[in-house]
Amino acid sequence: MPKADCLKIQKRLAEKAIQLSKNLGLLSSNLKIARNDDEVLLPLQRKPVEKEQELVETRLGEAELTIHDFQVNVRKPRTLIDALEDMLPSYLLASLPRSIDILGKVAIIEVPPELKDYDRLIGEALFQLYPSLKTVLAKEGAVFGECRLRRYRVIAGTGETETYHKEYGCIYYLDPVKTYFSPRLSHEHRRVSEQVKEGEVVIDMFAGVGPFSIQIAKSHENVKVYAIDVNPDAIRFLKKNINANKVGGKVVPVLGDARETIAKDLRETADRVIMNLPGKAINFVEAACIGIVPEGGIIHYYDFMSESKLLREVEERLHQALSKTNRRLEKVIAERIVRPTAPHESQVALDVLVH
Repeated sequence: MPKADCLKIQKRLAEKAIQLSKNLGLLSSNLKIARNDDEVLLPLQRKPVEKEQELVETRLGEAELTIHDFQVNVRKPRTLIDALEDMLPSYLLASLPRSIDILGKVAIIEVPPELKDYDRLIGEALFQLYPSLKTVLAKEGAVFGECRLRRYRVIAGTGETETYHKEYGCIYYLDPVKTYFSPRLSHEHRRVSEQVKEGEVVIDMFAGVGPFSIQIAKSHENVKVYAIDVNPDAIRFLKKNINANKVGGKVVPVLGDARETIAKDLRETADRVIMNLPGKAINFVEAACIGIVPEGGIIHYYDFMSESKLLREVEERLHQALSKTNRRLEKVIAERIVRPTAPHESQVALDVLVH
């Protein structure tokens, strides 16, 4: 244990002495305060100068300046930079991921190419920040396929990927390797849910494990949500989540292609349709229109927008798709940038009323 200058004081003066030594910039943050039956020893980062020593004697009276052995105060790192600043070359610290998705016991990060040789080190550092983790996954490429999956590599932990996520009073069981789920859309799930009115019927065309559908059902007494997804694993978790959140009867899970399902079973059924499939939702606009009741309803449409484009260009794209159906765009209720998804690209949302 390292030796250090310290103030030895009676326990009854400890609080006052700690505050005074902090105010004077004397108290060491790297060493632990020592205690015995009657006394407290405060480790100092330097000896007090004459004026400081006089102030200590005036305020505390019984303080003694001495030397003692202290335990090192091991501080838990707060960021990846804190955890790795002594383990990585300094020029690489700026490249460390700032954004980390925590899904229960699984963490997901994006490791830039210049840090690939250190990904195991980064994964282990995340266990210091989040001790309850079991697995750390690094993204391998973009989301792909009709099931919206992504490839990952395990960089730390057991490799177990089945987990859960909580948001706004709901719990979602999932496996990021087998199902699509983004915790960065939590506000969007809530925002759409708050627009739903009692008595509405909703079609969630690309429901996944149910974050839109279950949030809506949990927040309303009298709703019906048809939650469609083409991914069998997503539907399996969706059924589990319906039970876990006690929304059976309100959320109806449907395995299948949204276009085929609506055309066959859900024509003119919904007051509201959710189209959270940015980049591809434009190809399903006709199906959404078929699903809406004859008097019209709301479509929550999601797309990607490059940095060089404007929201009105996304609006025009949707307007053109609607013009090929028997519906018309009555008005845009709201439009917003949801989140950045890639360099110079963002996910956007349009809430539109169609007739």
